[in-house]
Amino acid sequence: MLDKDKIQRINTLAAKKKSGSITGEELSELKGLRTEYLKNFRSSFKKQVENTKVIDPEGNDVTPEKVKKIQADKNKNS
Repeated sequence: MLDKDKIQRINTLAAKKKSGSITGEELSELKGLRTEYLKNFRSSFKKQVENTKVIDPEGNDVTPEKVKKIQADKNKNS
């Protein structure tokens, strides 16, 4: 998870970019921070999906087979 200071810096730099007053160095910093943010977001989202169980209205487990396989592999490695 990205700390609040980095998220605030992303927002500050994005506002500067929008206003047209961003420097090349700041633009590079913004790109790096956004890359880090997306990496953390994707990792967190992947973990959430891998730990999800899908149940239909009748109570049947309809979790996709790909997710079930990932969950089974994780349990073997634990």
